[in-house]
Amino acid sequence: MPDYKVNILQLREDNYHNGLKLGRSLRNQPILKAFEAATKPEIDTEQLKSIYNEFAPQLLTELEGLAEGLEMSFPKAAALLGGYDVPKIAAMGCSAMITASYYVRNYDFTPAFYDGYFTVAQADQGLATAGYNLQAIGRHDGVNEQGLAAGLHFVSFDGYRTGLSPWVGVRMILESCSTAEEASYMLRHIPHAACYNFSIGDARGNMAVVEASPDQVIPRAGGEAAIACVNHYEALTGKNRPAIEHSLRRKRYLDSLDAERLTQTEAFGLFKDPKSPLFFTDYDDLFGTLHTFSYAFEDGRVMTSLAQGGVLDFSFREWIRGQDIPEAALTGHIDGYEDGQRV
Repeated sequence: MPDYKVNILQLREDNYHNGLKLGRSLRNQPILKAFEAATKPEIDTEQLKSIYNEFAPQLLTELEGLAEGLEMSFPKAAALLGGYDVPKIAAMGCSAMITASYYVRNYDFTPAFYDGYFTVAQADQGLATAGYNLQAIGRHDGVNEQGLAAGLHFVSFDGYRTGLSPWVGVRMILESCSTAEEASYMLRHIPHAACYNFSIGDARGNMAVVEASPDQVIPRAGGEAAIACVNHYEALTGKNRPAIEHSLRRKRYLDSLDAERLTQTEAFGLFKDPKSPLFFTDYDDLFGTLHTFSYAFEDGRVMTSLAQGGVLDFSFREWIRGQDIPEAALTGHIDGYEDGQRV
């Protein structure tokens, strides 16, 4: 690179036109080639429609607008960006900490498969949300207008099957749920393709980690203080990868923190600091920190940044009331990495 950029997309129309705007923005972007290389040319579109209609029908309307904006057929757009029946992709890592006061997490992977969009959206259906796009319609992490924050954490491909990607699962719970309990309920019914953790916190002070696999889903409620989430299961341990020491180290470090005594700003700074045990630079091994995302439940404050980049700090509640974010993009910096290769 070494610099990389994430566009801030602010959408305030109906679901179809929000999708249309996103599609036009994505048209001819290099990330589409990465998606094309990682997805099937055709999927069971009727099955995708059935799942979307059951859990978040407004996203189906957005996907229709996305197809129009990209000037491609709906079946092609559904296979490319719908997040259903996606072949196995390389493992990714993520660390999160949730307290009654805030949610904070890092997303660790490679810039080669990174959308480059942070979307803040209101529409005619579904809750207003803010978060980082994954495969266009999905989300790595984010928050909704009810103060529900959530993110995904890869665990393994044990029992892998045709199903829904976790990033669309994150988007669905953000669009539809107000509490950690509601999100856990929805995640128990979504047809999951692979094994992922979902880290969740809400404005009522509830927090949870949902261990979701293709054949079993177990929510683990947080205590009164804090809960940490990384890349292994603590209940469904038989589904973990053979080597999880990296994840265990991060979990031990997070558990050692006096998290409830940290402010949102302090916790955010700890996660985004390149010298932190939670920040990684192994981009060539698909494990480099790409962004940090945080939300404060009491005052509705979003803080986010890219690796070694400036901080976007805004009130999501004020945005919902009509106050746009003045910035157009976020910029980050990755040392010694260019076009997918170490330099």
